[in-house]
Amino acid sequence: METTVDTALAPPARRRLARRSAREEPAWVRLALIFIALAFLLLFLFAPLAAVFAGAFRKGWEAYIASIIEPDAWSAIKLTLLAAGIAVPLNLIFGVAAAWAIAKFEFRGKSLLITLIDLPFSVSPVVSGLIYVLIFGLQGWFGPSLHEHDIKIIFAVPGIVLATMFVTFPFVARELIPLMQAQGTEEEEAAVVLGANGWQIFWRVTLPNIKWGLLYGVILCNARAMGEFGAVSVVSGHVRGLTNTMPLHVEILYNEYNFAAAFAVASLLALLALVTLALKTLVEWLGREQINRGQA
Repeated sequence: METTVDTALAPPARRRLARRSAREEPAWVRLALIFIALAFLLLFLFAPLAAVFAGAFRKGWEAYIASIIEPDAWSAIKLTLLAAGIAVPLNLIFGVAAAWAIAKFEFRGKSLLITLIDLPFSVSPVVSGLIYVLIFGLQGWFGPSLHEHDIKIIFAVPGIVLATMFVTFPFVARELIPLMQAQGTEEEEAAVVLGANGWQIFWRVTLPNIKWGLLYGVILCNARAMGEFGAVSVVSGHVRGLTNTMPLHVEILYNEYNFAAAFAVASLLALLALVTLALKTLVEWLGREQINRGQA
């Protein structure tokens, strides 16, 4: 009887039955997997977040506000926003240009370019900071010349911006490259045939197709820029009130046993992370909705 049923079933039907049986796991397996996932979230995400906010408000709301508006903390907040405000737009331009070149054209050195884009993922942020010290430091390649012209890069804002750019520039490009490769070049070629120039093709054809992926990459890039510690720590010099970003200021406060103020500034970083997560989720949902409407 089983042989008769097997031969009567067409291969697609057998595959559908196999997929259905694979999804129909016992209830205890599904509950165990859900429990493990929730336990990990509780232990490694919700508990630390709760601890940060509990420590921030341990001395009350007034102490929390005082820790935020304190001059050194306010300087760290402004510097963090400044570094991200410069690095993210520049990485946006680089990411779009690099993704467009890699996805739409064939040229020598294409594989090398892709490898270089991935370099910050494989290099420690501390090492990337040391690279800039070796190049622009007082004993570096360009250090003496910069010193003669009274130009400061290391232990100043330009070095912080450069280090932030280095560790964040893959995010936009890496989000756009597979998206643009999957879309192909047919629409751009059709626009060329219809007489559109390069800017018209970009604004009316390419950009609408990549806008959700672009926003997603920008959000991730901004989150990493604001939370970067290792590379910025090397090039900043830890000059309090001048070259400390928010993560560096949290470290200094914690080392001084000023836990309430440290957790207060850390809570701002946690809020930025939560806002980033919410924006990421919103962008993903809007992108799926647009795809579903296009398919309908």
